[in-house]
Amino acid sequence: MQYGICNLSIVPLRNEPADPSELVSQVLYGEIFKIIEQRKKWSKIRLAFDKYEGWIDNKQYLEISEDHYKTLNQQPIKLSTDLVEFIEDENQQIFPISIGSSLNGLTLLNHFYDGNFVEHQIEKSNIIKTAFLYLNTPYLWGGKTPFGIDCSGFTQMIYKLNGYKLLRDASQQATQGEALSFIEESEPGDLAFFDNSEGAIIHVGIIMENNYIIHAHGKVRIDRLDHSGIYNVDKNTHTHKLRVIKKII
Repeated sequence: MQYGICNLSIVPLRNEPADPSELVSQVLYGEIFKIIEQRKKWSKIRLAFDKYEGWIDNKQYLEISEDHYKTLNQQPIKLSTDLVEFIEDENQQIFPISIGSSLNGLTLLNHFYDGNFVEHQIEKSNIIKTAFLYLNTPYLWGGKTPFGIDCSGFTQMIYKLNGYKLLRDASQQATQGEALSFIEESEPGDLAFFDNSEGAIIHVGIIMENNYIIHAHGKVRIDRLDHSGIYNVDKNTHTHKLRVIKKII
């Protein structure tokens, strides 16, 4: 088994080993992973954080030893908390990184960082405050940054920045936590999941106070939440059908 670390800011994780292939997620600076298949130009990887799999360009990561992988994987994750910051290498070249980048591998990569960071769990009450940092971020299928994000990437990153682990896709996240019977039982920071006509979970958002929800739909936005689902005031219609509310924390 081989191992790797992302040494660039935002690297695409694709469904197939080709540049035109669907973006299924992104690998942020400092994330580590197992290499489960390696070809001439592409590698299929499994991320350490959420076990998500996809294909990454061989030019966009560095291989590391199994010992380094295990050491980094056992440490509490240290994450950058500035929307955009820079790391500097030994040649004084700078590389931009986005919020939520992992800083655990700085020494291994011989990189330097002097921005803000977090490395411990934060109270649940901070989740909405963190979510506001992403407000108006454009929707991007597979995205995980303030420059483009999808609904489950949004919830995953908000929880991750507060020290909690969510899986990558909305349908996977819906398997976590404790189900609540009514909206009235929820509190800010809980997750609401929504399904399609076939009953498949296709959307997730973070519940706020007073029956509001913040979620990624076109952009990260705030809408009304009721027993039917998400009510979009701009369109005067329900856009998502409520399936279940989950208390993760």
